Amino acid sequence: MQKLTPFVWFDDDLAEALAFYASVFPDTEILDASRAGDGPDDALFMARFRILGQELLAINGGPLFPFTEAFSLFVDCEDQAEVDRLWDALTDGGEPGRCGWLKDRFGMSWQIVPRRLGELMGDPDPAKAARVRDAMLAMDRIEIAGLEAACAAEG
Repeated sequence: MQKLTPFVWFDDDLAEALAFYASVFPDTEILDASRAGDGPDDALFMARFRILGQELLAINGGPLFPFTEAFSLFVDCEDQAEVDRLWDALTDGGEPGRCGWLKDRFGMSWQIVPRRLGELMGDPDPAKAARVRDAMLAMDRIEIAGLEAACAAEG
């Protein structure tokens, strides 16, 4: 187990969330799980799982503490195809947000961000970087072509 592990609190849909995440991220694996009772039909109570190499702990804790955007999972996407696939999957039943943020159907916040954004925002020309930032701030799903066009535009 890693030394520092995010711990997330689901209402009562942890098992459904894990199945959903496994369908979106094929490398998802449940490392440990415990149930509320002794029988096979007893509800999942707690699980340790891994998504994209990141371990998380989760609990079915009830409705006391809902998710907020103050905590999100950031996914570094290689290209627009990966952004699009993850955006479409995670917003199915969820809510799109601004600047690459979204909430999935369970209320978990995600940032689906192409690696190219960081490259363009790190341009040594501060005017180009500012145009990229401004373009990103106007987007929901981040579109690499729009970022590149903003960077290439004449000031």
